[in-house]
Order: sequence, then C-alpha cells, then structure tokens
Amino acid sequence: MKKGEIFTSRKDRKEEAVRADVMASGRGYRWTVCAVIVLLIALCGAHMTDRPAFSHPHRKTSVLKMDEAALSVVNELQNEITLNVLSEHCYQCVPQNLGTVPASSVSGTPTTMGFVVSTQHALTLLLNTTSEQCNVHFHFGEQGNYSLWVKNLNVPSKVSCTMITDSEPINSYLPILFAFLAFAFLAVLSAIWNTVQRLDVVTNLLIRLGSTVETERLINSELGTPNRLVNASTESIIPATTGRRLRSLDTFRGLALVIMVFVNYGGGRYWFFRHESWNGLTVADLVFPWFVFIMGTSIGLSLSGSVRRGVKRTHLLWRIFWRSLQLFLIGVIIINPNYCLGPLSWDSLRIPGVLQRLGFTYLVVAVLDLAVAKDGLTNLSSETWYSVHDVCLYWPAWLCVIILETIWLCLTFLLPVPDCPTGYLGPGGIGDFGKYPNCTGGAAGYIDRWLLRDNHIYQTPSSRVVYQSMMPFDPEGVLGSINSILMAFLGLQAGKILLHYRDQHRQIITRFLIWGFILGIISAVLTKCSRNEGFIPVNKNLWSLSYVTTLSCFAFVVLGAFYYMVDVKKWWSGAPFFYPGMNSILVYVGHEVFEEYFPFRWKMANNQSHAEHLAQNLLATSIWVFIAYLLYRKKIFWKI
Repeated sequence: MKKGEIFTSRKDRKEEAVRADVMASGRGYRWTVCAVIVLLIALCGAHMTDRPAFSHPHRKTSVLKMDEAALSVVNELQNEITLNVLSEHCYQCVPQNLGTVPASSVSGTPTTMGFVVSTQHALTLLLNTTSEQCNVHFHFGEQGNYSLWVKNLNVPSKVSCTMITDSEPINSYLPILFAFLAFAFLAVLSAIWNTVQRLDVVTNLLIRLGSTVETERLINSELGTPNRLVNASTESIIPATTGRRLRSLDTFRGLALVIMVFVNYGGGRYWFFRHESWNGLTVADLVFPWFVFIMGTSIGLSLSGSVRRGVKRTHLLWRIFWRSLQLFLIGVIIINPNYCLGPLSWDSLRIPGVLQRLGFTYLVVAVLDLAVAKDGLTNLSSETWYSVHDVCLYWPAWLCVIILETIWLCLTFLLPVPDCPTGYLGPGGIGDFGKYPNCTGGAAGYIDRWLLRDNHIYQTPSSRVVYQSMMPFDPEGVLGSINSILMAFLGLQAGKILLHYRDQHRQIITRFLIWGFILGIISAVLTKCSRNEGFIPVNKNLWSLSYVTTLSCFAFVVLGAFYYMVDVKKWWSGAPFFYPGMNSILVYVGHEVFEEYFPFRWKMANNQSHAEHLAQNLLATSIWVFIAYLLYRKKIFWKI
C-alpha cells in the first residue's frame, strides 16, 4: 500500500471517529434536555393536582398530608361507636383503634367525629356498638373528604353504614402519567433524530458546524484515537475475549442503577416506589437483586478472559479479596454519614449494607468461579452434552452453591428462636394477630441480633410502616447473604451462556428464556402464586428463596431482551442507561453522599405534593445520568 493510500485510509478512520463522536454527543445532550422538559411538565402537573375538585365546608383538605384523607363519622345511634381500622395490605393483623364516636345526645341530632385515614391501600373500617358491628371496605382517595353515616334501620338491632364522598380526591398519579408521556414522546423524537442523523448530509453538516477544529486536529494527528472506546456498531458480542464490553449488560446495569437512584431519592413519595413492608414486590424491590445478578454475569465474563490471557490465579485471587474489602469499607462509610459530627461512633455503627452485601457476594462467587474456570474456552456447538454442558462443566461450583442453599433452608426453618415459632417468616409487630411481636424475620433477625447486636443493624425496617414492628431488622443481614450468592451465581450462569454459545444468538436467547421459565415455575410452586399463602413468600427483607428465583426469572428475560435489541439487532444504543452502567460505583456512591445537597434536593413550595417530589427526584436522577455521560465522554471511570 502506498503512502498516500495509508494517509487516506487513516483520514477516513479519523473522520468516522469524529462522526461517531458527534452522534454520541448529540444523544447525551438530548437526554439532558429531556430531563429538563420532564421537570417542567411535572411542575405544571403539581399545580394541577395540588387541590381537589371541591372543598369541604367542615374540613379543608389543605391540612391533610400526602396519602391521607379526611373521614367524618356521623353517629345517629343512641350508643357509642368504637372505630377500628385494618389495612388490606396488612396480613393477619390486629385491627388498630382510631377512636370513639359519642352517642347521639338528642334524638334526631347526630354526633360527628373527624378522623384522618391512609389512602395507600384499601381499608376495612370496623364499627362496634353495644349491639351490632358494621364493617365497611373502602379505598380512600388522597385528600378527599368522606362521611360515614351510621344509623338504625327499621329492623330491630340492625345498623346501616353508608359511605358518602363529600369532596372528590385529587388524582395524585397524574404527574407519573405526564412524566411517562413526556419521556415517551422525547424518546420517539430521539429515535427520529437518530434516523435523520445517520444521513450523510446531516452528519457532515454537524461535523462542519460543531467540530471543525477537532476534526482537523484528529485528521492531522499521527497518533489518531487509539484509546477511544469502541463504537457500538463495531463492538464484539463477547467482551472477555477482546477486552471490549457487552453493551446490553452495561445497559441493564444502568437501568437498575437509575431506578435505584430514583427510589433512594424518594420516588415521588409513592408507596410503590418504596420497599414493600414485608411480603410482595414493589418497583424498589427489583433493582438491588438485578445489580447482584449483573455482577455475577460480569464475573463470568471478566475472570474467564483473565484466565485465558494467562493472568496468574494467585494474582486474580488477591484482586478479588482487595476489591471485596474496598466495597465493604466504602459501604460502611457511606451508610454511617456522620461527616459533620466527628469520627464514626462504634456504638451505633451499622455494619451490613448494600455495598457490604455486594462485596461479600462478589468474594464468594468470584472465588468459586476462579476455582473452576477453564484455561481454554470451549464452544459447545459440537459437544455431546450440548444442552447442559455449560452447567456440567462447572459442577463443583454448583455443588457448593447447593450446599449453601441447604444451609439457608436449615437455618431458616429448623433453627430454634427464643419465644418464636420455629420456621417463622413473619414481620412480628401486629402481624399474625399480634402473637409474635418481637419475632421480626424469625431466624434471620435472630442471627443478626445475636451476631452483630441490635445497635449495629438497621433500626427502622420497612415492616414498621404497616406492621408496626419495633425490633431492629436488617434487610442486608447475614442469613440473606447466602441467597444473594445464589442470585449472583445465576447471573454467573448467564455469563457462561454468553461465553460458551458466543455468536450463536438464537441459542443464547433461547437458553435465557428457558432459565427464566424454569425459575418462574419454581417461584410459582414456592409461593403458590400468592403474596402471603405460599411455602416461601417473595420477601425482599429476608431475601427469601422465592424472591431470588422470581427476580432471577425477570433478570434472564430482561437481559435477553436487551441483548437482542442492543447487541444483536442494534435497534437501540442503550442510551441513556448505558452511561451510568459504565460508571456504576461512582454514581451509586455519589448519589448517597450528595443526596441532601443542591441541585439534588431543595426546599419545596409544597412539601406534601407528590408532583413536586416527583419533579425533584426525576431531576436529581437525570443529573446523575448526565454526570455519567460527561464522565463517559472524558473516559473517566471509577473501577475498584
């Protein structure tokens, strides 16, 4: 090849690099504009939803807080009424007393008493009189005004209870709808712009207008851009063999991280963006196990590549221990934020936490994988045990995980817990009809309190919200760490599938779906397809076995879908989730440390507005996505 041809080829490559650079820059800034527009729309929604349609002459809704409604009980009886309430979300709970309504003193003149009730879940109102009981099942609307009329019927000893809506509640879900429609609309515009931007005329115009100097510098440079990250269109599907990354995996990690940041900031103060009080799932319960699953997949890809490149296993083992220790120490520091109160106090230091759980899980799963990793990668297309060979090759690691899971089952269901039934999985408090108020979490809670002591675990678990449990309980406790190992190991299996069936896209996606189906069947059997009645209910606080199988089922399906869209068909670049997925540790630690600082949080005009909280939380989350994008552009990545 002649010198002129070499220069021309190099020039073409550099122009292509600039072209990709400009397109990536456009995608990042578009998503920033999207976040600002959504913020403005949500703020407009706040003014539309702050007030109910009608006002009540006796009780103004302005005194009500979020998720509250005003209830007036009108008693026309000659007997005093005792009002108890029971939440539909509280399983086998003791009804809670709201108060009493005096008897009507004068015939024909009712007595009225006002109460404030929760609107998050449907309630059962239990009205007890000396002669009759009246039950009313009703789902109140936020900041609505309601009247419950209690009167005698013509039939002796029969009581009528009638619920009347005095003023309509606000629609507190409109801000979510506005935000969703805005993001959907802007995503469509982004897709259209991406299509237009691929046209040579438009791309050349953008390069001339915005990057003339940079273009000339790159073209005339002898060094070119050897350190550039590989463009999505040319990335290899299997990163472990070439040093390149699986883009769909970073996209999945970024999605989980963005949701985690959003719910940690408050999630607009909606109950379904908070962790479930005990059994069941909310949006907030999805992200942490997905993070663990993705970590397992990354372990499979990275360690396998290192072993095949000839890196000594002792060196890899040291790196595993050091990274685990770093995760643990960073986790302890950021969940005990006494930055302005002097050094951390051991008396109240919380030891378990999210990063601590990740560090321990990473240590165990990475060591297991390192012990069974093969020096040479085998493509299984011609093997006799084609359908199960990716499992059989690593049977010693599977055996260790099965042993660990057997230990979890034995400790959970056979360990004697003082003053608690053996095998108890309940929340304590007012649950189980108040029989076991101090048994929160059963064996899991007992082990944490015995091993770590009460002052070193989480003091305000989510079970306090509905079940009013008073015992400290840590959702990242010791016993649950066993099932997080199982979760990461299932993610590791996804990594093995990607490695052994590389370039066989149909096989990879099919096996992901098969694993998802098998895990879904196991979950259905364990839970009996119910929230509370199964053998092992889905429970994030306990990290129950059914919780792991259910979330792993979701993870296999979601990762398979992302893999197909992002890496196989290339319908989607992974933006904007790809950027925080590339810098997950920095975004997670940063959002924890700067949570209370502007511009991530500020004093709101109406602190009891879902819309304003949603706008604040969406903007804060979008800022972290933009920060991740800027760091990606500057090639700054925090790796430990």
